[in-house]
Amino acid sequence: MTATSPLLSFSGIDVVFPGGGTAAVTALKNISLDIKAGEFVSLIGPSGCGKSTLLRVAADLIGPSAGVVRIDGRPPDEMRRQREIGFVFQDAALLEWRRILANVALPLELQGVARDERLARARALLDLVGIAGFENAWPRQLSGGMRQRAAIARAMSTSPRVMLMDEPFGALDQITRDRLNLELSRIAEREAMTVVFVTHSIQEAVFLSDRVVVMTPRPGRITRVIDVDLPHPRQLDMRGTERFIELCQLGERLLSEGFDDSAH
Repeated sequence: MTATSPLLSFSGIDVVFPGGGTAAVTALKNISLDIKAGEFVSLIGPSGCGKSTLLRVAADLIGPSAGVVRIDGRPPDEMRRQREIGFVFQDAALLEWRRILANVALPLELQGVARDERLARARALLDLVGIAGFENAWPRQLSGGMRQRAAIARAMSTSPRVMLMDEPFGALDQITRDRLNLELSRIAEREAMTVVFVTHSIQEAVFLSDRVVVMTPRPGRITRVIDVDLPHPRQLDMRGTERFIELCQLGERLLSEGFDDSAH
């Protein structure tokens, strides 16, 4: 990959799900998008527009019906086998029979990393995401926000080239969500993470992202990519600024136009 090549590239992606006796469902149509290394990109759009489906294509959880995906010039299945892709779901999906430290260290354990090394890495990541001191807790003993922090730490454990996040804060209360937005912004900037983030919140997308990809109702297409020209580091009081509000209003307008277009 050259310095100017995208780290993650979608080219002409279609996803069609068989109908099973009914009409087939086209979830995505002709999606092309390039994402640079270290870039934070959010996907917004109405429910059912294929945002999560696009993440799953990137993660090699489902295959595209047409088109090509490349991560650092390689196919996703190769990157998945090498644990170069991190995935954080809406539910933290921690293993209830493993303590938090063991949960975070699990991907490294599966890679065969020596015990002392993987536990040291897991401890450092728990400190990074702000839950140091809870290494020996069981998942059921943590709040929803703390569980998501642990899930992020686990996804980061193998130092993936790309982090895919599917509405990781969608089920949390607003105060916790705001706090984790701030923490994720800090971590992504510090670690120069390449993130693709799915959300239904325009405000969350604008706050976190370098670019916001606006998608139409199903079949999901990209209608516009918004460049977010807000300074870093991001602070919560930035949401009251004129530019932040303008960007959110633009996103809302583009979403509305997408609905209007789909009706014709």
